[in-house]
Amino acid sequence: MLDDQRVAVVLPGYNVAVTLERTLMALPKGVADDVIFVDDGSRDDSSKLARSLGARVFVHERNLGYGAAQKTGYREALRSGADVVVMVHPDFQYKPELMLAMASMVVHGGYDLVLGSRVLVKGARKGGMPRWKIIGNRGLTGVENALIGAGLSEYHTGYRAFSRALLLALPLAENRDDYVFDNELIAQTVHFGFGIGEISCPAYYFDEMQTIAFRGAITYGLGCLGVASRFVLHRSGLRRSPVFNREGKGLAAWTSGAPFA
Repeated sequence: MLDDQRVAVVLPGYNVAVTLERTLMALPKGVADDVIFVDDGSRDDSSKLARSLGARVFVHERNLGYGAAQKTGYREALRSGADVVVMVHPDFQYKPELMLAMASMVVHGGYDLVLGSRVLVKGARKGGMPRWKIIGNRGLTGVENALIGAGLSEYHTGYRAFSRALLLALPLAENRDDYVFDNELIAQTVHFGFGIGEISCPAYYFDEMQTIAFRGAITYGLGCLGVASRFVLHRSGLRRSPVFNREGKGLAAWTSGAPFA
């Protein structure tokens, strides 16, 4: 609880048994009222471990994708009455300790979306992000700022905090089930006029963490450019997109078939 606001932490993961306990143990104590782990079809003991550590667990019977795991997590957080939802990567890439600061920016700062930026104060380079990823991140962010106009330091961080109002308002069930989900969510936040804040966040790159390989990064990059293009076309009225339509399907319509484990 944070000033009478119920806080939920959502961890979408796939084969993260090696790093999950380290991540959960680093979360600030006494802040999260609900910890939700979404197992996206793991083949290891991720679910069993998460349960033993006190998390509520939802399991996709098969790997549906990073975006799909987030949809399930946010849907269940809203169902449990969360006022603030923080998405924490269970692979320990980002500092879980900053969860409190990010939730506080939602509660006290008036932001509906808070991004943990790896680029501010050169956090990505210090943390060991490969040079080709830094170049790609900066290039994509420049193009997206030009087209979407949010003025962000980066669009590609996976560390985020959300207000309940934002998660209820966005047509998130219309978004893709892969990594492009993140980019669509930012573009939707801008389109519907919600406030975005950023906080500097160190990021760590090591063997056990989950990351997109070069070929996948190309697919992701093209997907992000597609999101920015759809944003411009929708705004100009040239081509409407359900992702930016208030009548689009929200999380209440998302059905993953994820059972409680």
